[in-house]
Amino acid sequence: MKAVFLPAVAGLALFVCITAAPAQSPGSAGTIDGVVTDPSGSMIPGASVEVKNPITGYDRSTVTDAGGAFRFVNVPPNSYQVVASAKGFAIGTQDVAVRSSVPIGLKFALALAGDRQTVTVEASGNGLLENVPYAHSDVDRQLSGMLPTLSPGSGLSDTITLSSPGVVADSNGFFPPLGDHAQTSFSIDGQPIGDQQSKQFSTQIPENAIQSMELITGAPAAEFGDKTSLVVNAVTRSGLGQKPFGSFAAQYGSFGTVAEEATLGFGGAKLGNFLSANSLRTGRFLDTPEFRPFHDAGNDQTIFDRFDWQPGGSDALHLNLLAARNWFQVPNSYDQLTQDQRQKVLTYNIAPGYQHTFGAGALLTVNTFLRRDQVYYYPSLAPILSPTPPPRFQNTGAWRTTGSERISTTSTACTT
Repeated sequence: MKAVFLPAVAGLALFVCITAAPAQSPGSAGTIDGVVTDPSGSMIPGASVEVKNPITGYDRSTVTDAGGAFRFVNVPPNSYQVVASAKGFAIGTQDVAVRSSVPIGLKFALALAGDRQTVTVEASGNGLLENVPYAHSDVDRQLSGMLPTLSPGSGLSDTITLSSPGVVADSNGFFPPLGDHAQTSFSIDGQPIGDQQSKQFSTQIPENAIQSMELITGAPAAEFGDKTSLVVNAVTRSGLGQKPFGSFAAQYGSFGTVAEEATLGFGGAKLGNFLSANSLRTGRFLDTPEFRPFHDAGNDQTIFDRFDWQPGGSDALHLNLLAARNWFQVPNSYDQLTQDQRQKVLTYNIAPGYQHTFGAGALLTVNTFLRRDQVYYYPSLAPILSPTPPPRFQNTGAWRTTGSERISTTSTACTT
């Protein structure tokens, strides 16, 4: 049996942009920081600060340091309500909209609490409604955790299909947005990915590594290019500023499906790391041509790691690492009982990024990445009268820079 190395895609890119508030930088999470003071302007240490969105269920909290300062990092693009409270003071609230990585600075001057205090909570949510000129759906971890996984190895595809209007499921992890096949652009922490995120051609980032997604289906903003029928603006999970957390899940289902999922995150004010590892084995990996699947075993393994470092208040660095593998049999039909066709997909992705904040109105973002997808096809043993043809090889690569300019493009092909 000879392996055929099918078209592989490799990319090395450098993207540099300067964002001026309130513009949006693709795929970038935001930062909310500030101070809490008393009526005289003195800082209040140990005050509780909470950022939340009751509509999406996003909720994080912290306490101010000795200087009365607080900071939230890796906040997904959306509208939020920030609440500050301290013993002996009235509660202060402010509404903010995170649309870019430019830090949002807040100042809470808490009034002294009277002898009696009445707090009225209204669930109007008017201040949390987004005012953006395009149609989109917001998907956070609470929503994605309630959605079912319909296709093994395609959790991200299932989440997008079930949560975005105008997106219809196809076979084997495909989803044509607005009727356009393969016209989806992914922006993951600012890294553009135009590959088809299907388990047959490119292994997907694991769903439990995603913090939130903004699924844009209508008139995307100017910062998004390439394929625009659907733009998946995703922010991954981070351990920066988080107490140690983690999870482990073991699953068993029909068709002998066994899956294990593990996450681990930890960090402090300057350093943070998040790790996700997933493995799956099943007897029905692809959509089969017959009602009863046979010769359809497959497995999927992914490992994702995000490392964050913030040496100062104006600089931030992050590094995303992904290694993934799909191995599966091509399903047979009743008239192909003796065929043994298999396929293997290998993916690795290295994506460092750097941000420098000049002030409240400007931010420098530098994103680079190296990504490669390799597909190996193993045909059946050829009959004696029909020897196996020689392997076919094709490789494409591109160097890119910001905008539509392409510095150089190489393409080689060898077919016999």
